[in-house]
Amino acid sequence: MSRAVSRPVLRTSLALLAGTALAAPLVLSAPANASAADPYTVTALRMTVRAGDRDCTLDADLYRPAGVDAAHPAPAVLTTNGFGGSKADGSTDATAKAFAARGYVALAYSGLGFGKTGCPISLDDPKADGRAASRLVDFLAGSRTSDDGTRVDYVTKDGKGDPRVGMIGGSYGGAIQMATASVDHRVDALVPLITWNDLSYSLDPNNAGRTQGVSGPVPGAYKYQWTNGFFLIGEAQGLLNPSLDPSRWGGAGCLHFVAPACETKRLLDSRRYPADKTATMLAYARSVSPVSYLKSVKAPTLLVQGQADSLFNLNEATATYRTLTAQGTPAKMIWQAWGHSGGMKDPATGELDLGKGNLDTSYVGRRILAWFDRYLQHRKETDTGPAFAYYRDWVTEGSTYATSRTVPVGGQKLYLSGDGKLVDNRRKVARGSREYRNLLVPTSHSENSLAGMLGLPDPAPYDIKGTYLDWTSAPVAGRPVDVVGAPKVTLRVVSPQTERVQNSADAADKLVLFAKLYDVAPDGTKTLVHRLVAPARVPDVTRKFTVELPGIVHRYEPGHRLRFVIAASDTAYAGNRGVKPVTVTSAPEDTGVLELPVTQGTLK
Repeated sequence: MSRAVSRPVLRTSLALLAGTALAAPLVLSAPANASAADPYTVTALRMTVRAGDRDCTLDADLYRPAGVDAAHPAPAVLTTNGFGGSKADGSTDATAKAFAARGYVALAYSGLGFGKTGCPISLDDPKADGRAASRLVDFLAGSRTSDDGTRVDYVTKDGKGDPRVGMIGGSYGGAIQMATASVDHRVDALVPLITWNDLSYSLDPNNAGRTQGVSGPVPGAYKYQWTNGFFLIGEAQGLLNPSLDPSRWGGAGCLHFVAPACETKRLLDSRRYPADKTATMLAYARSVSPVSYLKSVKAPTLLVQGQADSLFNLNEATATYRTLTAQGTPAKMIWQAWGHSGGMKDPATGELDLGKGNLDTSYVGRRILAWFDRYLQHRKETDTGPAFAYYRDWVTEGSTYATSRTVPVGGQKLYLSGDGKLVDNRRKVARGSREYRNLLVPTSHSENSLAGMLGLPDPAPYDIKGTYLDWTSAPVAGRPVDVVGAPKVTLRVVSPQTERVQNSADAADKLVLFAKLYDVAPDGTKTLVHRLVAPARVPDVTRKFTVELPGIVHRYEPGHRLRFVIAASDTAYAGNRGVKPVTVTSAPEDTGVLELPVTQGTLK
């Protein structure tokens, strides 16, 4: 007997699909000495603003701490939801409550297209989402009222119309911070967690031929599992939050996305990349991404990115961090353990726990508090911590975080030998050639992208014989080998089938391969580090090319071996068009080179 699915059940299912970190910027605990009663008042507000090409109404909650008034003002914290969430989410609400309990004025709002806020989903576009958030900064400055006439006169100001305000949030609630700060320099501090640098890379990554940050001119391999999950969440907003508000209507055939976002999804689904449409897609995706507007971000930024994250990997935060610091914007970066791909529901020891709100007792939580102390409270003596910190999952006693003044690069080179070995000297390279070929169905598996976020089982990674090549190091001897950062490999391959269509007007004809690193235990057990892979659509198969793998923090213990693999396909991505055999040839004078950011130990 069939049974209709109720709206609450549907709401719960889609919220699970969105994931804790997507629908929740951050959960923070109130101070230990807070009274049992909430030490603040909460006022629901509506505010009509101009966002992009239309007017829409923002739905927000204002938290005013006890004792805060015009004579005793306080800095403000602005927060919003992750993708699929709203101001009513327990975690979004808890973020505002936690800061209000600490004496901050807090303003939590539902992002454009979510909850009861109007307008379609515009992917944190500075011209729409950023401008809308800027109007909330006007409200905190007291220079405008909400729709019911409420005016704020109790936020600390650094000048006329300039409230002292910080922003915090994760994933979709992370990128909005940089979008807002790029159009409104009154924002004083940012704490974006697990968010993107370039959506064209996040959804269609190409780890070869990079020219700016994480991306380049050639499209990559469509990350269809993640993309379809988010598209479902976005289009379902009409069921989760029914509304007759015409401002929410989407374009180009989508119910709730702006037309360019809808057209981008349609092109990715076609798995074709004609030059004109691809250029338009890349330009749009980058226009709604920090990569295009970071030059305008001046607010001090504490970046927090997750190691277990195949959606927005560590390379994205690193690209943002390097851009900000190079232009003189104060910035620091933390690589925590959990991300979209795992660890959110049961964070590792010492990690910020979104369920428990252990702000005062976790490393990341204390860094967040210090960041706002310094830049919102103007306590100049506050130590905001090292430039770079990273979680180590192999540490069981003492601090699980290590620190550095820079993000490690390079370190050790290993060479791809013709006999399938990774060797530490060119003279050890054996001459030889080996071949693999793809089939018309995926033959390698890294992950089911939504499994880690939903806490569902996922088959172990695998590669089917004949559809990949691997190179393996000697066992680690002596000290463990720690790899911290983004490995790189430079390759030359031979692919006659690809060469025949090298000049095709459709980039989908170019060769796609997937690079990855395994840890092989003494008993032969293989572990794909964080289930991460580096899709690469080779710009020109007749030339050498370099692939940057996703950043990792991993220890290879004594007796373990490092295995480098290039595979023809992956179940989580769209791949090659047609069958394309690939040959890799090695010789001492000309072979592939793997560069590892090793901070301790040596591989032989």
